[in-house]
Amino acid sequence: MTGMGRVTAKPIPFIDLAAQRRRLASRVDAAIARVLDHGQYILGPEVGLLEADLARFCGAKQVITCANGTDALALILMATGVKAGDAVLLPSFTFAATAEAVAWMGATPIFVDVLADTFNMDSQSLEQGIVWARQQGLRPACAIVVDLFGQPADYDLIEPICAAHGMWVLADAAQSFGASYRRRKVGTIGRATATSFFPAKPLGCYGDGGAVFTDDAELAHVIRSLRVHGQGRDKYENVRVGMNGRLDTIQAAVLIEKLKIFTDEIARREAVAQRYGAALGNFAIVPRVIDGASSVWAQYTIRVPAGRRDATAAALKAAGIPTAIHYARPLHRQTAYREFPTAPEKLTVSEAIAGEVLSLPMHPYLEAGVQEHIINALQHALV
Repeated sequence: MTGMGRVTAKPIPFIDLAAQRRRLASRVDAAIARVLDHGQYILGPEVGLLEADLARFCGAKQVITCANGTDALALILMATGVKAGDAVLLPSFTFAATAEAVAWMGATPIFVDVLADTFNMDSQSLEQGIVWARQQGLRPACAIVVDLFGQPADYDLIEPICAAHGMWVLADAAQSFGASYRRRKVGTIGRATATSFFPAKPLGCYGDGGAVFTDDAELAHVIRSLRVHGQGRDKYENVRVGMNGRLDTIQAAVLIEKLKIFTDEIARREAVAQRYGAALGNFAIVPRVIDGASSVWAQYTIRVPAGRRDATAAALKAAGIPTAIHYARPLHRQTAYREFPTAPEKLTVSEAIAGEVLSLPMHPYLEAGVQEHIINALQHALV
């Protein structure tokens, strides 16, 4: 029995990490046991093995793992010398970590708008923000381009704008690692790419984790130093002011095993997204993947009519279906960031979609019958 009358035997998880755990339990347990046996808990051999595996997976020449996705952003900004007086352009419709790392450097985050159909950076708003930054006496240094909800931004539009203004691109791939953009895999776009291995990400560990990807060997050398307190020839020689940004060996061991099934999980996510899109297109605004790109569907986020989101979420909750709002308030409206400047035009899309977005359960192990229940309940709530 499906539809609103169906009562599932157990709660529907928003992200089913337990199902993945059942699939990988013996392999992950053995990997962790190997770390416990050799006892090299910090920068043990698994860290280097994971970095090599990640490089092979995406094609980046240099991979530096780190403690979390926010540190990945910060390490890149530190290594490139972003500082006070610099402007860093970034979308307002994203998680706070993107702006947080900029503020740590003493630089000025300037918020720009996004596109309503992809949730990613609007290149026209970016260009307006760059011009405005210069008028305020700031030096536009780089753009942090966020690949929101799993698909890359439209870099063919963004990169020429940055190049024309002498800026470089930092790809924030916290949600998109494993995706591709017009024959380029995420991890090979921009001067450097940052990602997160937070447990809920498409490729997640059992705690916090992150990584930096780049083809710039000198930049990678500096980031490796910064990751360990700015060390030089050894840990007791400090040649830079750095941080403690290392990835734990146990987390690396977990990720090595998860990476082995990642391609299969991406395909499963795509199948779930296709079922959602085919069934919901007449009832809600479903996400669009741009031509030549793929998504890893970190979230499946729809837009529902303004003013109906709370009622829709409540109806789904009554049917045993969890939802989430990514994100209810754009960064330029957040208390911590509302004093920072925005691009000269109002960020109308960011503000509008913040009142419409609703994320549905999405993971590789979402069974077709359970997904049918979600779809039927959503259709019932919206008709």
